[in-house]
Amino acid sequence: MDKIDPPCQPDARDAGARKRTWRARLIAERARLPDRLARAEALQRVMRVWMVQRDDTVVGAYWPIKGEFDPLPALHRWQEAADVQDAQRARQRRRLALPVIDKVAGTLRFHVWYPGCPMEEDAYGIPKPKDTEVVQPTLLFVPCVGYGPGGYRLGYGGGFYDRTLATLQPRPFTVGLAFASAFVPWLQPEPHDVPLDAILTEQGVAWPVE
Repeated sequence: MDKIDPPCQPDARDAGARKRTWRARLIAERARLPDRLARAEALQRVMRVWMVQRDDTVVGAYWPIKGEFDPLPALHRWQEAADVQDAQRARQRRRLALPVIDKVAGTLRFHVWYPGCPMEEDAYGIPKPKDTEVVQPTLLFVPCVGYGPGGYRLGYGGGFYDRTLATLQPRPFTVGLAFASAFVPWLQPEPHDVPLDAILTEQGVAWPVE
């Protein structure tokens, strides 16, 4: 697998260009992972174990694209496990939500999602729930193209999550999901970047470092 060379000189003016380079290479490397299925199964297990400690009832996630890890099977099992004696009421208590872009504000709203719910594609061709209830997650799983020290995330560059998290009150607990191969040790945050509260990989909890 190709490695991303660290920058020769730290220069804020070059941060955007470096991120574009890293982003393109990491997406390509993720698509070529020969053991992606095994990694995904391991990360599913990490998620399920990690969520045992949480008492959230509304969880936000994402529809996977470009070879991203798919969090929805683990979250659906989390939803169903709430109360095996009364599964229907359990699903009502524990709700899952997917992002829908607000084109005017450039932020994300979170609409209830469940297997088989009506879906449609957004302007980027990503499936989104159609006409379901808007909710505010207390726990939000975020896809990472890459991640670096201190819990910082490398995304796709659209800024949707940054703008959304700046407006949500109270701010949800944010968890990045990525394969361990996406670690970028020299990733430096820009002034607008806010670290994630946690990052999970198929190897376990990558952040915060214990």
